[in-house]
Amino acid sequence: MATKPTHEQAQLQLQLFEQRREPRLRQARDWFWQNYHPETFEESMRIAAPGTEGGTFVMMVMSYWDQACAMLNYGLLHEDLFFETTGEFFGVWEALKGVVPQGRERFKNPYFLSNLEKAAKRFEEWTEKRSPGQIAAMREMMKQMRSQAKKAA
Repeated sequence: MATKPTHEQAQLQLQLFEQRREPRLRQARDWFWQNYHPETFEESMRIAAPGTEGGTFVMMVMSYWDQACAMLNYGLLHEDLFFETTGEFFGVWEALKGVVPQGRERFKNPYFLSNLEKAAKRFEEWTEKRSPGQIAAMREMMKQMRSQAKKAA
């Protein structure tokens, strides 16, 4: 049986949730899901060019989730509680994972979004043990959402 979350872990998770409700971050998250669907690093840089609103929004989403996942990876958050109640980070990773290797190379930072990647890999294993097929279904749904968003653009 898994250990129960500590009071401190639950409090920290609630604080992270409150930050997600901050209006500017909520706006960035909405923009991210509606507009960020790159297939290449170059396309990513066009969609989210530095100094643009899109660039700001992508950085906000990436840094928020990488930081939250760092807290998870260092044991400050309870993994089961985080995974049971927070799946958005996995969707963000799925949207980014195709361009991250090029970003790491371009910016000479092999650790760029490594906390997000590490947590997403564990989440995938955790989910498949509990609910086989859920990740594949989620990826298919995200693929359809990207397709619809691109058609609407």
